[in-house]
Amino acid sequence: MTSDDEHDRTRQVVVRLDDVRKEYGDTTALDGVSLEIRAGEAVAVMGPSGCGKSTLLNIIAGLDRPTSGTVTVHGDDLGQLTETGLALFRRRRIGMVFQFFNLLDDLPALDNVALAAQLTGASSAQARRRALELFDELGIADRRNVYPAALSGGERQRVAVARALMNRPALLLADEPTGALDSHSGEQVMDLLLDLNQIGQTLLLVTHDERLATRCASRLVEVTDGRVAGEHTLERTP
Repeated sequence: MTSDDEHDRTRQVVVRLDDVRKEYGDTTALDGVSLEIRAGEAVAVMGPSGCGKSTLLNIIAGLDRPTSGTVTVHGDDLGQLTETGLALFRRRRIGMVFQFFNLLDDLPALDNVALAAQLTGASSAQARRRALELFDELGIADRRNVYPAALSGGERQRVAVARALMNRPALLLADEPTGALDSHSGEQVMDLLLDLNQIGQTLLLVTHDERLATRCASRLVEVTDGRVAGEHTLERTP
């Protein structure tokens, strides 16, 4: 075993799913999924539409509960948490980036981002300070007072990434983060996600975009018919 392999094995497990099943009436969305994601990994989940990718993401985020099986994220057994506990877990432990940004149209960019910290009890001044740091790091400081409708798609996704990072989450979840972007903006968001992972952010990407997976992820999990069909280590492509 190489030292790299040993290092991978000793890194903290951030996400553990054990035999997770999710049924919606007569439909089985997840059928006995077991999965581990370790600190600092970038994992891409791919598969055809309707295979269970988004259900998997929602269960890890505590937005949905499994029919059976256990889900542990950053030491929290999500099955033991109340709805209020799950809401606090999401605010403190999880950052989420969506295909269509999910920004509040009536707030300027900086306030969209600061709000995430204020919801966890940070003061307005603390929240704005942290938001400004992130805007600087993500190269959008000059767009902080602009409303979402006046931002480009790439800028909106950067604002959404800043919001997701506000509370220094243990895990960043991205659901088709380049799906609504043109190719240039998509490239910029790929670079951003790769940079975040290279400084230690744990990532889970759900995507149809093979280029996003091979560019940003170090491991690919293939899902078919609600089951993990295969896992592969990826060599990142430039």
